[in-house]
Amino acid sequence: MPTNVNHSAKETKDAKDLHDQEHATWNRRSFIQALGLAGAGSMMLGGTNVSATAPSPLSVALSQTENDNILVIIRLKGGNDGLNTIVPVYDYDTYANLRPTIYHHQNDLLALSPDFSLPNYMNPLESVWGDGNMKVIHGVGYPTQNLSHFRSSDIWASADAINVEPTGWWGRYFEDLYPDYLINPPAAPPAIQIGSIGNLVFDGSDNNYAFSVANPEQLASVAESGNLHDVVTIPECVYGDKLLFMRAAANITFTYAGVINDAYMASTNEAPYTENSLSNQLAIIARMIKGGLGTKVYMVSLDGFDTHANQVEKHRALQEDLASSIKNFYDDLAPAGYDDKVLGMTISEFGRRPYENGSNGTDHGAASPTMLFGAGLNGSGFVGEHPDLDAGAWDVNSNLVPSTDFRDVYASVLTDWFCLDPSVVNTILLNDNYETLDLGLNCQGLGRQDFGNISNFTHVPTYRNNRTYIEIKIEDTAHLDIKLFNILGQEVATLNSEILYPGKHIIDVKATANMRLALGQYIYRINTRGQFYSKSIIIK
Repeated sequence: MPTNVNHSAKETKDAKDLHDQEHATWNRRSFIQALGLAGAGSMMLGGTNVSATAPSPLSVALSQTENDNILVIIRLKGGNDGLNTIVPVYDYDTYANLRPTIYHHQNDLLALSPDFSLPNYMNPLESVWGDGNMKVIHGVGYPTQNLSHFRSSDIWASADAINVEPTGWWGRYFEDLYPDYLINPPAAPPAIQIGSIGNLVFDGSDNNYAFSVANPEQLASVAESGNLHDVVTIPECVYGDKLLFMRAAANITFTYAGVINDAYMASTNEAPYTENSLSNQLAIIARMIKGGLGTKVYMVSLDGFDTHANQVEKHRALQEDLASSIKNFYDDLAPAGYDDKVLGMTISEFGRRPYENGSNGTDHGAASPTMLFGAGLNGSGFVGEHPDLDAGAWDVNSNLVPSTDFRDVYASVLTDWFCLDPSVVNTILLNDNYETLDLGLNCQGLGRQDFGNISNFTHVPTYRNNRTYIEIKIEDTAHLDIKLFNILGQEVATLNSEILYPGKHIIDVKATANMRLALGQYIYRINTRGQFYSKSIIIK
């Protein structure tokens, strides 16, 4: 009898070990691939490869840069008070008179230059500045500032201050780069987002391209285990069976849990991070970067900047977390050689009013500084003009007038950090032209391809009144063959097979297909002059 009991226990242990092994393997597969929709290679559309390295202008552009640069977006959620972050000591009396109870006393400031200072509790940034690894862009915002947290956050995410644009600037970036994302996802998550769930910065027309978690604890759990939910300690009953199914289903949708776990476990932190919110987030990201994850964009969030009342202590705690976290993050990256490959960038939906309110705080404002960090900046300094503190120069809402458009910052990062051609950057930024700022970034001699043959031809899906269109602009007469495929790679319809003349052409997909199309995702492929271009599209 004892022998039978031990044998049964061994079988149970072996089954558990096999289950754990299979589960770990399962989490390392793409959810779509695991369903058998596609293999590991490129998707075949009518006998033609369409993959992340093929033919959209953005993918061509990015493949030419061959750099390992990474961007970490640090969202200061709630609207950061810029005047109490970068203090304009050149006009100190005006500054102090505008906020008589919340201003920083001069003996509590650390000078960055004769004109601007930091509060002394942000002293970890003093060495970051001194080492040439910090830049401050003055007065960042956009015309006619919207003072709603939600709307202004969407504007910063979409890069459209006029229209309600449902996609984000990084979502559009990755949508062009990975037209077959659902079927053939890249090896690493394109982006990782901690907090700010619902922010559309990584939203494309039909996908979100970020591995998103609500908080650093959730990401740490995934990174440490490779799983989202425990599937081992499950009760042996009908409820347990259902719970196992639901948890396993949730796990496999996190297609990147395994690669995140591998990168995280391949590295350790080498800096004295605190237990504060931003510090926890950046500590996890540092391990992923050093572990070779390969993700290009990260976004973290530090909440609490909506300081309508009792601002002094609240703002201090947040800024202390920001300053120490940035210092430790780059100290952690430097020994591994990543400090010059990672650019940190703060964003906030708006600044605060130049004057304090009656509750020892500040109300929703407009212009605020953006701070950049990293050895890739090639020196510390200030960019742009600081907004005028004089009341006569304020806007109709008594707010500071922005002196730098936030999309100029985006354009500069895309052009000079990721080395994308300006014509491609304009497409990402909704075909508006923005200036590039002198941020000290450079593409280190990588060079850029001649984009003349690409910029002569643009294509983009658009959606109006529950109809789906493909808008094409060409500068030269050319024959365009346009085919529509479903997500299994099966050809559904020919949308065009004729010569198009210079100008703008709009194709109504449903009407042109002349057949009933099921709602959902499709991919269109354009063949012109021996080159193929493709994007995903939604039939509504």
